[in-house]
Amino acid sequence: MNALASGSPAPIKDEEVNAALDIAVAQVRRNLPQFTYQAQNHSSVGNIYPAVANDQWTAGFWPGEIWLAFEHTGDKLFQYAAQIQVQSFQHRIENRIETDHHDMGFLYSPSCIAAWKLVKDEDGRRAALMAADQLLERYQPVGQFIQAWGRKGNPNEYRYIIDCLLNLPLLYWASQQTGDPKYRDIALLHARTTLANSVRADDSTYHTFYMDPKTGKPVRGATKQGYSDDSFWARGQAWGIAGMALSYRYEPIAEYREAFERLLTFYLNRLPADMVPYWDLIFTDGDAEPRDSSSASIVACGLLEMAELVDADDAARYRDLARRMMKSLVDHYAVKDPSQSNGLVLHGTYSKKTPHNTCRGEGVDECVSWGDYYFMEALTRLSRNWSSYW
Repeated sequence: MNALASGSPAPIKDEEVNAALDIAVAQVRRNLPQFTYQAQNHSSVGNIYPAVANDQWTAGFWPGEIWLAFEHTGDKLFQYAAQIQVQSFQHRIENRIETDHHDMGFLYSPSCIAAWKLVKDEDGRRAALMAADQLLERYQPVGQFIQAWGRKGNPNEYRYIIDCLLNLPLLYWASQQTGDPKYRDIALLHARTTLANSVRADDSTYHTFYMDPKTGKPVRGATKQGYSDDSFWARGQAWGIAGMALSYRYEPIAEYREAFERLLTFYLNRLPADMVPYWDLIFTDGDAEPRDSSSASIVACGLLEMAELVDADDAARYRDLARRMMKSLVDHYAVKDPSQSNGLVLHGTYSKKTPHNTCRGEGVDECVSWGDYYFMEALTRLSRNWSSYW
């Protein structure tokens, strides 16, 4: 379905953006007592996030929300709470608590790089640089990619996933901070490997891609969280869109811009009228499948990122699309009653188990922590000239 068919949402207005941010910030404030000294679970349970230890790949998104709340209000209470979180992240990387995977950017960009950029928190800077070093350890020169999970070099896990494009800004930042090009060089190699292999001929994307550990040549695409290996996992497509925008910022070559447009067009053409996708883009209205509201927020952020890098006409088109997506999320998905949920956005999907994938199955039709974060980031990008954490 064409995303701008009859019935598509109107662009969100500036006053609606600010009102939505106010509501989100109030919810973040209500959550501080529970989540200042603990982490937020990756997804809600019955729309309520439990508190957990800081050992999940998603833990960086909640402190990112706190920093966005601080930027919106200037309230030092948010700064204080976010810097307590920074101490937890420093402890985590120093002790290598569940850090042997590729998600160092998701963990340390919205928590610790944000702390350094906003308030010059030295512990945040130090922790983020340690995280960048940890991420380099996952790099596989045979194939030129950052291995996602599993024992390094294991032939059964010799793969990367499209999500990792969002971890690369940590490496670009580390090169800028240290003057050492090794971080940036590896980020560029991984981004080019992703571009070469993860985008299908029809402009959809593979979630995960296996490489040959002996030759480094591409082997096959697959999924872990999409419906099947040959389906179109919505969040994977969203990561690709946002990731290509970030890649274009750090290496402005035409191929990234072209891939961004191709992935975006495929995504838009498979949206329902309200512009919030089903969890896999193979599904349409009438399939009785859950949505993934988080994908809409991620894509909106990717659109607003790319809008800063292109000519005025394309920038206006991208911002218009982002505003329409955010209008739908604010009006129909955002939490407005705190007795209903301690999250920000309903109807996200972490991973839905099917006969054709390998995920555990959890967080289906729930709030998800990255969905809440990117929702706030998109609103923040629309509300001011924002300096990115990425």
